[in-house]
Amino acid sequence: MDPEQALNITVDEVLYRSSDGEFSVVAATAEQTEEKIVLVGELRDSAAGETLRVRGRFERHPQYGKRLRVSSFTPITPTTALGIARYLGSGLIPGIGPAMAKRLVERFGDRTLDVITAQSARMREVPGIGPQRAHAIAEAVRSRQAEAELLSFLHGLGLGPSAAKRVRQKYGGDAASVVRADPYLVAEQVPGIGFRTADDMASALGYAQDDPRRAAGAVLHLLGRATDEGHSFLLRDELIAQATTLGVPQERAAHAITELGARELVTLDDDAVYPPPLYRAELSVAQRLLQLAARKLPPAHASKIEAAVEPWFAAAQRSAVSASFDHALLVLTGGPGTGKTTTTRAIVQAHRAQERRVLLCAPTGRAAKRLSEATSAEAQTIHRMLEWNPATGDFARGTHAPLEVDMLLVDEASMLDVQLAARLLAALPPSATLVLVGDADQLPPVGPGPVLRELLASKVGAVVQLTEVFRQAQESAIVRAAHEILHGHRPTATAAGTRGSGDLFVVRASDPQTIKTRLLEALQRMRSVYAFDPVHDVQVLTPMRKGPLGTEALNRLLQNAHNPDGAGSNTIPGTNNDDEGRLRLRVGDKVMQLRNDYEREVWNGDLGKVTRIESGVVFVDMGGKAVSYEPDSLAALTLAYASTVHKVQGSEFPAVIVVLHSTHHVLLTRALLYTAVTRARKLVVILGDDRALQRALSNVRPRAVNTRICARLRPRDDAQR
Repeated sequence: MDPEQALNITVDEVLYRSSDGEFSVVAATAEQTEEKIVLVGELRDSAAGETLRVRGRFERHPQYGKRLRVSSFTPITPTTALGIARYLGSGLIPGIGPAMAKRLVERFGDRTLDVITAQSARMREVPGIGPQRAHAIAEAVRSRQAEAELLSFLHGLGLGPSAAKRVRQKYGGDAASVVRADPYLVAEQVPGIGFRTADDMASALGYAQDDPRRAAGAVLHLLGRATDEGHSFLLRDELIAQATTLGVPQERAAHAITELGARELVTLDDDAVYPPPLYRAELSVAQRLLQLAARKLPPAHASKIEAAVEPWFAAAQRSAVSASFDHALLVLTGGPGTGKTTTTRAIVQAHRAQERRVLLCAPTGRAAKRLSEATSAEAQTIHRMLEWNPATGDFARGTHAPLEVDMLLVDEASMLDVQLAARLLAALPPSATLVLVGDADQLPPVGPGPVLRELLASKVGAVVQLTEVFRQAQESAIVRAAHEILHGHRPTATAAGTRGSGDLFVVRASDPQTIKTRLLEALQRMRSVYAFDPVHDVQVLTPMRKGPLGTEALNRLLQNAHNPDGAGSNTIPGTNNDDEGRLRLRVGDKVMQLRNDYEREVWNGDLGKVTRIESGVVFVDMGGKAVSYEPDSLAALTLAYASTVHKVQGSEFPAVIVVLHSTHHVLLTRALLYTAVTRARKLVVILGDDRALQRALSNVRPRAVNTRICARLRPRDDAQR
């Protein structure tokens, strides 16, 4: 890879700029050599005539040739009369065009910018400039210069363009003083800036290693890392012990926790240290669930309830429909084949027959689509239902503007974390009932606070658990295997030479290279025997991202197998690192969205296909919705030929291949295997190491996370609430 270079350039022309202004393709002239070059990257607001100090690497694009990919840039105030004329006439400064810029420079020469910023009244010596225009021009030039100085300062501390922009947006004109005062606090308040970056900034600013602000930053960093791992809090002693691994003495860490509590940057609850939003969410969820559980409901019309119940319903299914009218808080849970879907549909029909306003939602778009298909009624993601507003960064629906609903049904409730649950419950009007539908044996939510698991453990509210597997479902090897896994038994494979409504096969191999070979063979057999498209009908699942059989390695393998030439089009380096340097997206690739993007209206776990790549911009068909990604936003995408099991919670596919290996040891649990197998409708292949399969079956303990939702729901803990 070519080394980074630093160049002073003058922008000649902006060839392309993305709709959000973040990504640009710019034609420029290098000052040192007068060479004409093309720059690509985050060059926000750059305009023809502007002088920039840029850092980046030259690369050769297969279609567009040699280009400098910019990693950082800083605007430079020009010093020559010609440079000043081009700068002022570039359109960057409102109120000045090329003709006016020329007149100003003719009058004041290379002192023009000094006159504008320090002696603005003198601009009135130029025809066409009055007092108001002179003031507006001076303010615009001063603002531009201040922004250039801030960028230079932040880049000098090691921040790239994206991070520097986020700091500038967060703090505005106070950004430099805020960063100087406490870079560690900046790291906690600005997304994408971590403790290591804060350490680098602090070092550049001359902070001592034992500075108290570093201790506070370490505590906040560790607390944030814990929430990323699913914890709502850390115990004080545990937090102090972890801080020592970052070089913070115990006494200083303990003092930092107390000080952060006094500043309300953490919440202290006995021996627990919470991020304040998670503490408030726990209290809110517990209080709202207790209110729902305690509310008495008027009797419903039995005849209308009975009309929604199928004659062949099991007793537990009938009980669930009735319970949804008798209780303001109901949990409906059960494994595959137990009639959870038909019971959900009956509950919806019964409430509509009573002319009750019904809303249906799920945590993900794919889960909402499945719910809509199952009930023949509209279902939305929770974020869409609560009317997330990207401009305000908040939901429009809440206590102040509750949902217009009598019965709210939430599917895939095992995916609900405490913060999303808190916002959902806040938007539920006091008169409404809540039905949570989910499989408690699946993996817990990725975010902190497993609400469904804690609610079931507390025994608060009504719970109907469907356990009877219907005869038709028993014919499916997938359903049988799911229940065998729940009991710790090896799944029974479909007999050789037979085909059923849901087939399952186990292919044993222990060497990673052999497993990869068997994987490609299995995909080919699925095409020839089952007529499945190996890319769009089959989802390969594995427990983790890294390692010889993680998603990164398997995605490279499967991309080269199924889309080696990118449909004959060009490829683009992505931002997700792999063992060979950089991920390359190709036209035709299967991709997944990695985080919720409210502006693009695409959600974590959404799957799509790359349709074209132009000027570094990747265009993706996300289930019929056209979405574009500039290079700086490609971190939100990853190849999706293979996925982790966590990423497909709430989704179903015609076929699934589950790859298991001893290198996945840390993550192998019964819940993970069960969740993976139940993602398939027609066919499952469990491929890999027999010891890994046994490890998953025997590891029944759920992932332990720090949360006190259950404790806050139990009556004996009333005094603590």
